[in-house]
Amino acid sequence: MRNKGELLVTAGFSSSIGPRAENQDFGGVHFGTATERASHGIVAAVADGVSGGREGRVAAELAVRTLIEGFYAMPDTVGPARAMQVPLAAYNRWLHAQGRGETMAASGTTFTALALRGRRAHLVHVGDSRAWRFAAGRLACLTTDHVRPEPDLNHVLIRALGLEPELRLDHAAIELAEHDRLILTSDGVHAALSAAKIAGILRENASAEATAEMLVEAALGAGGKDNATALVLDVVRLPEPDHDGILAGLSALPFAEAPKPGESIDGFRIERVLSEGRHAVLLVAEDAEEKARVVLKFPRREVLSERALRLAFAREMLLSQRVTSPFVLAARAVRPGRQSALYGVQPLLEGETMAERLSRGVPSLEVARDAAVKLVRGVAALHRLDVVHRDIKPDNVMLTTEGKDGASGLKLIDLGVARLPRVEDFHADEIPGTPGFMAPEQFEGNAGDALTDQFALGVTLYRWFTGKWPYGEQEAFQRPRFGQAPAPSRHRPEIPSWLDGAILTAIEPRREQRFGDVVELLRALESGGALGLGPERHRSVLERDPVLFWKATSALLATGLVASLLLR
Repeated sequence: MRNKGELLVTAGFSSSIGPRAENQDFGGVHFGTATERASHGIVAAVADGVSGGREGRVAAELAVRTLIEGFYAMPDTVGPARAMQVPLAAYNRWLHAQGRGETMAASGTTFTALALRGRRAHLVHVGDSRAWRFAAGRLACLTTDHVRPEPDLNHVLIRALGLEPELRLDHAAIELAEHDRLILTSDGVHAALSAAKIAGILRENASAEATAEMLVEAALGAGGKDNATALVLDVVRLPEPDHDGILAGLSALPFAEAPKPGESIDGFRIERVLSEGRHAVLLVAEDAEEKARVVLKFPRREVLSERALRLAFAREMLLSQRVTSPFVLAARAVRPGRQSALYGVQPLLEGETMAERLSRGVPSLEVARDAAVKLVRGVAALHRLDVVHRDIKPDNVMLTTEGKDGASGLKLIDLGVARLPRVEDFHADEIPGTPGFMAPEQFEGNAGDALTDQFALGVTLYRWFTGKWPYGEQEAFQRPRFGQAPAPSRHRPEIPSWLDGAILTAIEPRREQRFGDVVELLRALESGGALGLGPERHRSVLERDPVLFWKATSALLATGLVASLLLR
C-alpha cells in the first residue's frame, strides 16, 4: 500500500509598494528538490515588517529566508510544525536582541507561513498578516490577528516576531483536498478588501499568478494605503492518503454520544437508528449539503480503548480511499472543516445482511453461488493490497438491490478492524475476530492474515449454503475443537461435490492445507459453477460424506474378517 503520486502545487506571488515610500513586505515559496518535497514538503510565507521600527523590510526578509533554510535543515522525523517552530524561535530571540540596539531599534515583523506535506497543510502565524482557504466555493480565514481589541487601536500589534523574547506562534493543521486554494496576505490586502471581495476574485478561477496580481491590484484600487502582498497556492494533486496522516487528523476530533432521531450534527439530520452493535451505533441521516441519505457510524467506548477506536476509524477512512471494488463498501469523505466529532459517514445501502437473509432460510444454490463469487472477489480486492479484513462473517456482508432492473448486489462492510501492512496494530488483548469464524491459529496468538481471512470466508460460505456451523457455534469464552467438518452436502444433499471440496479446503484446520490464496477459491467457485447447479438428485453416500462412507466400509471389512476367522 505504498503512496502513489506526489503533491503538486502551483504558486503565484505579487507585492506592491502602494503609496508607501518603501515596501516592507516580503514573501516567498520554496518547492525544493524532489527529495526535499518527499521528505519535508513545500513551504510558503509572507511577512510584513513593523513600520514603527527600523529596518522592517530586513526583518521581514530575514524571517522568510530563515524559515526556508531552517525548515529543510531539520530532520523530517520532527514533523512540519516543529520544523518551522525551531528556526523561527531562534530567529525571534536574535531579532528581539537586535531591537534593543541602534541599527534595528524596535524592529519586528508579522509572519504567516504554510508547510504542505502529504495531504495536510501546517500553519504557523503571529501578527496580523493572514492565511485563507478557498474550498468548494467558500472562503475561510485560518488565522486570528494579534492586535489590540479596541476598534481605534486594531492596527497596534500585541504579538509579532521580535516583539517578545519568547516566540508565541499559533499552530494549525488543515486537511487538504484537490483544487483547494490557499492564500497568504499582508494587511495591505485584507484591510482594503472584504472577505466577500476576496472570495469573488478567487471564484474567477484564474491562474495562481494572475489571482495574486488581481488581489493586490484590487486592494490598491480600493484605496489601500499600505504595501500589499498576496501569495496564492493552488493544490492541483495530492498523494494517496497515508494512515498516519489520517490518524493524526482524527486525533483532534473528540468523542461524542450518538445524537438522537430528530437531532442534527454538522449538517446531518438524524432520521432513525439503523443498528446498535458491540462497537458502534449506526444512524440513518439526511445530509443537508449533499442532499442525500447516509449512515453515520458513532463509536461505542464500552469495549475498545479510545486508541483502538481511533485506529479503527483511520483504517476505514484509508481503505475507503484505497480499495477499488464494487463489492467492498467505501466510506464517504467529509468536507474538511465540517466534522466536529469522531464519526464515520457511509452510503445508505438498501437491503439486508447475509445473516438477516439466513434467518429466513438458505437461498437457492444459484443465488447463493452468485453472492459467494461476489464476496470472494471483494476479499480478493483487499488481499491484493495486503489488507486483511479479520472479521468476515454474514453480519458484515450486505445484500443490496442495485440498478433499475433490480439486480442483486453485495458489499463487504466494516473495515475498521482490518490489518494494514506497516501500520500500527491494536494491542494484543484487542485483536479482533468473532468466535466461530476464527481459524485455529488465531487462538494461539495469530493476529490475522490472508489464510485466517480465508478460513472465516469459508465458514461464512458454509453457513450461507447450509445454514449450519461446520465446527459448531462458539461463544466468546469458548475454545472450539477443530475436528473433521461434515461436508456441506450432508446438510443439503443437492450441493455438488466440487462445492463441498472448495468450502472444506477453505476451512481446513491445518492452514497449510487451505488454498494458497482466495483467488484459488474464487476460481473453484467460478469454474465449478460452469458444471451446473441442477435440481436435487440422488447422491451416493461416498459423494455426500466420504468420511462416513470409509468408516462404514472399514467396519464391514473388519466384521467380515472376524467372521471368517471364527468360521475357520
